[in-house]
Amino acid sequence: MIRFAHSSYLYLLYIIPLLGVLYWYTLRKQNYILEKFASTKLHNVLFPLRSKIKSPVKFGISLFAIMLIIIALANPQVGTKIEEVKQIGIDVYILLDVSRSMAAEDIKPSRLEKAKFEIAQLIQKLQGDRIGLVIFAGQAYVQFPLTSDYSAANLFLNAVDFNSVPQPGTAIGPSIDLALKSFPYDDETKKVIVIITDGEDHDGNIDGAIDEAKSKGVSIYSIGFGSPAGAPIPIYDESGTQRGYKKDNEGNIVLTKLDEAILQSISDKSGGKYYRGSNNQDELQMIYNDLAKIQQTEYGSKKVTEYEDKFQYFLFPALLILFAEFFITDIKSKFLMKFESLRKANS
Repeated sequence: MIRFAHSSYLYLLYIIPLLGVLYWYTLRKQNYILEKFASTKLHNVLFPLRSKIKSPVKFGISLFAIMLIIIALANPQVGTKIEEVKQIGIDVYILLDVSRSMAAEDIKPSRLEKAKFEIAQLIQKLQGDRIGLVIFAGQAYVQFPLTSDYSAANLFLNAVDFNSVPQPGTAIGPSIDLALKSFPYDDETKKVIVIITDGEDHDGNIDGAIDEAKSKGVSIYSIGFGSPAGAPIPIYDESGTQRGYKKDNEGNIVLTKLDEAILQSISDKSGGKYYRGSNNQDELQMIYNDLAKIQQTEYGSKKVTEYEDKFQYFLFPALLILFAEFFITDIKSKFLMKFESLRKANS
């Protein structure tokens, strides 16, 4: 199997015929000027050492070297090894609350930013486990489905902010339902849901989601971010300057409070655990330690092809050709000069 690591460079090959046409035009123009300067019969007298063959040969060699360099830049690669790699692990869906209440700063730098940091740390520690992310506020959406491509997972995680879900609210129940529907059930992997929220549920339909999770053997862990006493929700302008705090219709500052009771109930009923978020601990690391104790299951295999770079097979010959071309002159070789002398003498 052959591929090019940087195939866009191959578009430069279009300049090869263009250079050929340009050379032909220039050579024709030079011959036209010479013919106006002196007749063709006088050319051998005026330029006895000029070779008519070496110039196009030198150009052809240079053009071939340029073509090899372009191919080397594209870095041709050859697949040299194909092997099957078993994928073993568990399936984890993280449910991340992105409602405005997660902007409160009782957890530094904010509830949401601390949550994203912990998720990123967890992704770095995963080995073989598949991870997916559901974001929710008034509605729930799959930010990325279950994957073992942790680099891609980090990219999608970084894109999450308060504008990711435009509907206000905190619908925990629908987010659990969405995660349950998104799990693949054609394998026997252990399936886990991790909810990160302040627990202020505005939907109320959680019991049905918990029963569904229990029937499918899905454990639900939860992390409560915030303080039971409540914290104001800061408001920032486009320049990042704080302009005050969110207020209700009567002008009072809104306090968003952590509802630990609902999160504790969800985790207890589903066979998971509840953790209280803090500034100086990584609660997802604690959950990961719990997940590491779960027996992992093989959920598939994939073929991995290792590619070997072959650019040197084009670059080194190109450099040698250019080096050799440097020593080729436009002067006739001694052999050709002797041959022409003998031909003239015989004639």
